[in-house]
Amino acid sequence: MATKKSSPDDLLAPLTLAVGQEDLLLDRAVREVVAAARAVDADTDVRDLAPEQLQPGALAELTSPSLFAERKVLVVRNAQDLSADTIKDIKAYIDAPAEEISLVLLHAGGAKGKGLLDAARKAGAREVACPKTTKPAERLTFVRQEFRTLGRSATPEACQALVDAIGSDLRELASAVSQLTADVDGTIDEAVVGRYYTGRAEASSFTVADRAVEGRAAEALEALRWSLSTGVAPVLITSALAQGVRAIGKLSSARGGRPADLARELGMPPWKIDRVRQQMRGWTPDGVALALRAVAEADAGVKGGGDDPEYALEKAVVAIARAARMRRG
Repeated sequence: MATKKSSPDDLLAPLTLAVGQEDLLLDRAVREVVAAARAVDADTDVRDLAPEQLQPGALAELTSPSLFAERKVLVVRNAQDLSADTIKDIKAYIDAPAEEISLVLLHAGGAKGKGLLDAARKAGAREVACPKTTKPAERLTFVRQEFRTLGRSATPEACQALVDAIGSDLRELASAVSQLTADVDGTIDEAVVGRYYTGRAEASSFTVADRAVEGRAAEALEALRWSLSTGVAPVLITSALAQGVRAIGKLSSARGGRPADLARELGMPPWKIDRVRQQMRGWTPDGVALALRAVAEADAGVKGGGDDPEYALEKAVVAIARAARMRRG
């Protein structure tokens, strides 16, 4: 390994080096390695470690031979912050890595901890670039690639409109692409993006849903009122609310699964599994049931079953936010 560089396609390389400060890309780099390892061995042991958890000598214990010869993935976050003694341990280890172990180092890049970067590259690490996207053109390229990855076609004007509406947050851009591909058949054009993302990005129908399922009633209502004032159709908001609550319910019932398996089972991209897991805090089965009833009532209200669609939506948003806080006793 000291002289042969690992292929970018070798997800099970002994050492993967993810370099940059874009959290979404860093998380994806980790998930790809974990998914590949679990495809080979479903019982792969995954350890996700912060610098303070990897004290001098700890790496030797984590990489020591197992009685059951199990596969392991060791993820070290913020590797630039490791102590000098721990860096020495890692440098010694990567010159003679253990079999069945994939070490993933997440490094911000830059001068801090550069010695570890240089050593990992010299040892032939598989490297994944995870740079912050600072330019509009880079975000546009990201959106185009997201559509391609999901096997969908979007016009250049639609991609640009989405970047203009959402802004610089890659997670939000990825979420928007996922929602559009799930909701819209055929080629996604500028008119479709305009219907979903009229007005400022944070007032989209999906942001209303996100804030509601997170229990943030005031923010959800603010986003709802702005969204309605800028012309977003109420039916799109009820659709987003329904999707948000259903995702919570689906993942709640499958909580013990692995991310890669859950992604296939539930039809969600792996990054969305992680996002919904964060939103699940505070939810109970009774809360999900109440929220689904609230969405159904709102849907009827905006489709002619009530006199005031806006009130129906506000009532649903408040009910969903309250349901999100029904913690188990």
